[in-house]
Amino acid sequence: MAEVVLFHHLRGLTDGVLAFADGLRAGGHTVHTPDLFGGVRPASLEEGAALAKEVDERDWSAFDGSVYAGVSWGVMLAQRLAQTRPGARGALLYEACLPVSGEWAIGPWPEGVPVQIHGMDADPFFAGEGDIDAAKELTSMTDLAQLYVYKGDRHLFTDSSLPSYDADATALVLERSREFLAAR
Repeated sequence: MAEVVLFHHLRGLTDGVLAFADGLRAGGHTVHTPDLFGGVRPASLEEGAALAKEVDERDWSAFDGSVYAGVSWGVMLAQRLAQTRPGARGALLYEACLPVSGEWAIGPWPEGVPVQIHGMDADPFFAGEGDIDAAKELTSMTDLAQLYVYKGDRHLFTDSSLPSYDADATALVLERSREFLAAR
């Protein structure tokens, strides 16, 4: 079974993120959920963005050889680790994707590292801010990339503790993610 590190979004390590991690664990996987905000659960994305500026760099070497996963803001860390840590087993990118070329790119996608990307087709962040385009570029560069786009306009739709939650889409995300992890 896979070992996964799941990084939360700007609203913090919510009960919904923890429930999502439990959904991944249901496949028999070990899922770590580091709390990057030290227990603070911002009331808004704006408050979370301000808090995110205070997050310090950490030593993630204890998780070398893991699958790195992130939800929205957490994708920035998950994708960076998947692209730069030796032995990365894969990446699960939920509701965000960074470019792999151009000004904001971390660098090219590493050979042999599989990735799944999940987002809604009318999400103002995922679709409206170019993440879906970055995801399409990534999938065009490697056969190990899969992009799943769901109907809807919600951001943070995988977090059951928020009003934006979409139970049906999240069930499909979890099913596809567990299949991905079973191969790692």
